[in-house]
Amino acid sequence: MDLQTLCIITFILRPSIHHSLEHLLFAGYLISFAWLVTKTRFFTRSGLTAAQLVSVFLCKVMAGIFYGWIGVYYGEMAQMVDTWMFHYGSLDESRLLLSHPVNFVTNLFHSSYSSGYSGFLGEEKSWWNDLDVNVMLKLFGIFNVASFGHYYINVIFYSFLTLFGPIALYRVYQDYFPHKRVSVLLAVFFIPSFLYWTSGLHKEGLLFNSIALIIYAFYFGYKEHRVTAKRVIAFLLSALTLLAFRNYILLVMLPALLAWVIARRLTWRPIITYSIIYFLFVLFFFAAPFISSNLDFPGAVAGKQQQFLKLTGKSEIPVQPLQPTWQSFFINVPQAASLSILRPYFSDIRHLLSMAAALEINGLLALFVIYLIWNWRHIRLNAFSLFCLFFSFSVLLIIGYTVNFLGAIVRYRSIVLPLLFVPVLVQVPWRQFEKYLLNISDKNNIIDLP
Repeated sequence: MDLQTLCIITFILRPSIHHSLEHLLFAGYLISFAWLVTKTRFFTRSGLTAAQLVSVFLCKVMAGIFYGWIGVYYGEMAQMVDTWMFHYGSLDESRLLLSHPVNFVTNLFHSSYSSGYSGFLGEEKSWWNDLDVNVMLKLFGIFNVASFGHYYINVIFYSFLTLFGPIALYRVYQDYFPHKRVSVLLAVFFIPSFLYWTSGLHKEGLLFNSIALIIYAFYFGYKEHRVTAKRVIAFLLSALTLLAFRNYILLVMLPALLAWVIARRLTWRPIITYSIIYFLFVLFFFAAPFISSNLDFPGAVAGKQQQFLKLTGKSEIPVQPLQPTWQSFFINVPQAASLSILRPYFSDIRHLLSMAAALEINGLLALFVIYLIWNWRHIRLNAFSLFCLFFSFSVLLIIGYTVNFLGAIVRYRSIVLPLLFVPVLVQVPWRQFEKYLLNISDKNNIIDLP
């Protein structure tokens, strides 16, 4: 065989060789990280078995792969082109990392805007507004060095990294509901939209990591009456992540954490503490612009809505424009709550993805109603459960105030669903409900004989 023939054969077989090597690399990393999951102390201390840990990890990987596949074939319809934009943009970051590693780090902190580093509250052309995208590109750029730029191999790395948040929340709720291990496992990890959106190559997985690790640090810090270096580091890294990705989440988390701390120290009912703290927070929210123009929180929220209103998309819905006044915020509460808590309605269904979202939210709300009916006499709201409620509803309200795309709403709210619905899913009296339905069925099937 001469050299020319060999070159022709190599050229023809190159795609199949490339894909074979990619598949081998994927399998090697998948097996390695599945083993690593069973050896990571933070995971193993959760009490989950090795089989359970590997199963959860593999579910995240499969959800991440499906996420990428949807991004390819239904990206525009599902508003998911961002995940592949992150990937292709990160390839340039990988080349920069390999050729000029110092510039790879330092250019993250360089502002190309004349305003410098101002615009913290969300101006369109500001360093802060671009920070989330730039951090994601850097992270995926690092992944690409080990994955040779393969998207689906990066999913494995990201699935491992974003497993810390769900495990942290599982450890909290497993301690909170000590006799409901299986129910807590299913409720924490397998709310469909939560699993889907936090497993894909996007910001939600890291955002939830940060929220859950902060909750973990506070919960066990109070339970054990000690502050460890690891918990302080986890809190600081999580706060920085929230600051970089969605600073409003950190801002609304601060009053919830403050109320949690004070409620733990006082002897009166925690609901009183939370009500007072949030009343003062709302007053500060609307009074802050009169203190300093840099603290125009109402204007920032209204401005963020205007940014969304300028966009176009298939899941866009008409909304009442928000004005930076307390009257406008008050009037728009029902609209904001409806958008972020109840939508999509069944009338909003346009394709399979919106149908899945509608079925999920209506199913969760139905379970919430069942939970209230069966447990309303026994509901006790302590400092921790009130934190979850007040923080989650604060996030949902801001989503409802600013976002007018159903696809984005479903993605944004996914990170607070476990905080709201894990207690519901765990405490629904499934056996009693099943017996109740069977009794109704038996009564309906009775035949009166002559």
